[in-house]
Amino acid sequence: MGAFIVRRVLMLIPFLFLVSALSFVVIQLPPGSFVDTYKRNLEAQGGVVNQAQLQALEVRYGLDKPLVVQYGIWISNMILRGDFGNSFTYQRPVIDILKERLPRTVIISLVSIVLTWIIAIPLGIIAALKKNSLWDYLLTFLSFIGLSLPAFLLAIMLMYVVFANTGWLVTGLYSPQFQDAPWSLAKFVDLLKNVWLPLVVLAVTGAAGTIRVLRATLLDELQKPYVITARAKGLPEWRVILKYPVRLAINPMISTIGWLLPAVVGGELVVSKVLNLPT
Repeated sequence: MGAFIVRRVLMLIPFLFLVSALSFVVIQLPPGSFVDTYKRNLEAQGGVVNQAQLQALEVRYGLDKPLVVQYGIWISNMILRGDFGNSFTYQRPVIDILKERLPRTVIISLVSIVLTWIIAIPLGIIAALKKNSLWDYLLTFLSFIGLSLPAFLLAIMLMYVVFANTGWLVTGLYSPQFQDAPWSLAKFVDLLKNVWLPLVVLAVTGAAGTIRVLRATLLDELQKPYVITARAKGLPEWRVILKYPVRLAINPMISTIGWLLPAVVGGELVVSKVLNLPT
């Protein structure tokens, strides 16, 4: 097992280098650079363009060097010194922004996965046990709605419903008066008032597909001989269902977390844009 993990980690290193090089090239494909954008913004604001200043910026960011040299400078600074450069948008070191926002993204994503399972597992079990019933058709319909409804549209709809009924505009993680305030019970309560909406949006959109997966796998398990044997022994129905087929039907949910987590993170990015979350 240890050797397998080591091999996988060693295979990951060249893969990451390949992804970083491809990403770097793709970013460079569109014409123009930061200096060109800076020049256009300066001209749009009525400023005077100083060629010497533009050349100094090109030298500072290595834009006067070949593409291979630019990539070498970037990757070496990132790996050897942990220097991700400065954010042009926020005028701060990128590493500081990552330290501030990455934990929020991870926490929101993990909590939304837990909520997804809390919603999907009981509903998937009900849909399988009530096959071809009104409950099954209703849950199937809601699952298809959840699969087809974009996360950002659901976020906007919930924002409107909350604002129309309560006057509370759910955007950001904190209200303006708590943005820079030290941690307190009032700030924590204010956080809960705002963070529930993105969690609900991500959980609902994620649960839609998970319900279908659990229903299908559980229906397959219910036809197995061991279920018939357990019933023949006189075990209570709830014990037959929960102790055997449900435990096996949940396995695909655990094994597919590899694609669920990127999907949640990607959805979290869109929802964060809509709800103005600093993630």
